[in-house]
Amino acid sequence: MFEKTHRPNSVVRNYKIIQMLGMGSYGITYLAENELTREKVVLKQLRKRALKNGKGLQSFRYEKNILLTLNHSAIPKYIEDFKWKRNYFIVMEFKEGRTFEQEIFENKQKYSETEAFQYLMKASSIVKYVHEKGIVHRDLRIPNLLIHEGEIFVIDFGLARNLHDDDQRVENFPIEKQLMREVKIESDFYALGHFVLFLLYSSFEPKGIEKSWEDELPLSEEAKRVIRKLLMIDQAYQSAEELIQDIQINVLGGKQHVIL
Repeated sequence: MFEKTHRPNSVVRNYKIIQMLGMGSYGITYLAENELTREKVVLKQLRKRALKNGKGLQSFRYEKNILLTLNHSAIPKYIEDFKWKRNYFIVMEFKEGRTFEQEIFENKQKYSETEAFQYLMKASSIVKYVHEKGIVHRDLRIPNLLIHEGEIFVIDFGLARNLHDDDQRVENFPIEKQLMREVKIESDFYALGHFVLFLLYSSFEPKGIEKSWEDELPLSEEAKRVIRKLLMIDQAYQSAEELIQDIQINVLGGKQHVIL
């Protein structure tokens, strides 16, 4: 069903729309400017169809409460929420950055094994903080991991849940989607496995018949082992701390690496 969106330069209460950033299952996200402070923010509007089915507003409240729980430089801060002209909005801190997809396909960036695992470790440290707060993100897809000056930001906590919560819809999803959406820490590890593979494939040159990632990518045995555990092919990691130590000691050789 068609849903009208706000055009650039239109105003939502005291927020001037700069551009639409994206549209998800229950929210439309905009880059906007606070007309009072001139601060750039992310403005998320609850979609009307999500409001009608009764679950959208609940998801908005989940996201608000989760952002209020988190206080990390790599995660957008909650600013406010409000109702305006019968629509519901959440305002969040804007994190400057580009997606790794943009870096790879627009900037032709290629990542070596070492570089890919350095970024995996950075992302894992943020996930560690989130898990320690009793929260699982459940949507660590490529669009939700931004990079800016060598640092990673994790955005869009719209599907995040507290670890003691349940989501009965998950059992109706296809198996791969279940693995990313289950309310448990392994869901985030599974997504991180796909994230690091995405970076590693940036340097891959196809040759002949398509094979599995283990056969196509020239990876060290330690790197393969980490990815297999992330993807739950082998026994999954029990904590982000275990994952970080494994990367640091066994893949990166115990050295402190700096990404320039």
